[in-house]
Amino acid sequence: MEFIKIKSYAKINISLNIIKKLSSNFHKIESLITFINLYDLIFIKPIKTKKHKVQFKGRYCDDINENNTVNRLLKILDKKNFLKGKKFYIKVNKNIPQKSGMGGGSMNAASVLNFFVKKKFVYLNHNKIKNIANLVGKDVILGLEPKNTILSSNGNLTKIKKKIGFYVLVTKPNFGCSTKYIYSKVRSFSKEKYNKPKISLLNRSNILSSNNDLEKVAFKKYPALKKLKSFLSQIKNVTFVRMTGSGSCIVAYFLSKKAAVNGGRVFKRKFKNYWYIVSKTI
Repeated sequence: MEFIKIKSYAKINISLNIIKKLSSNFHKIESLITFINLYDLIFIKPIKTKKHKVQFKGRYCDDINENNTVNRLLKILDKKNFLKGKKFYIKVNKNIPQKSGMGGGSMNAASVLNFFVKKKFVYLNHNKIKNIANLVGKDVILGLEPKNTILSSNGNLTKIKKKIGFYVLVTKPNFGCSTKYIYSKVRSFSKEKYNKPKISLLNRSNILSSNNDLEKVAFKKYPALKKLKSFLSQIKNVTFVRMTGSGSCIVAYFLSKKAAVNGGRVFKRKFKNYWYIVSKTI
């Protein structure tokens, strides 16, 4: 059997509110989430061996160890015998930078799990799919259906078909952010806003008035991020600028491709050693 190719899209937090710290040391959050046309390419095929074979290639594969999300997913499915002894060769070409706030690893696991379900290599109901996703990682469930999403603080996900229509300039400095550290330093919290999800939450006016509560902590730890956001905010025709997730990517949003491309040129002249990409919300 030939490899089957699938796309694993990057997610972006348009907003992120920290509601409270839980006794488990995790945090209750809510977020508006979108996906952009930046993706890792995953190649999968069944193989007749005793073990799965998982490989990561590309510019952003160097620091990926054995305890990656794809291997964790396979171990869980094997332990529960959902794959019925079937083994797979999985190659992941990494285009999404690590420690960027775009959930590359989590989206990889979600994409592979989706593949197994859609191709009927596993037979799982919705609740089992959700449980497996949560066992792999808390963000994995977001990638099971890569559409605009309202994450409520009670954990519910509301998928919205409405397109938000932004072109984005995604920028990343030459360092990543530790999600664990950033969350550990959160001391202030927001009121719940998304527990009655509705399509109007994705209106442009609401998006513009939103925030990412993790910026305060990230900017204190990494002043270069604050400097980067300030620079992007001054680019001509930019609509707004916001960090995604716990960083380190800072995203500038535009209403036209031309404006985003021009923004990329301006950015490149100033930050020659930083990564960037011009893309679009999907």
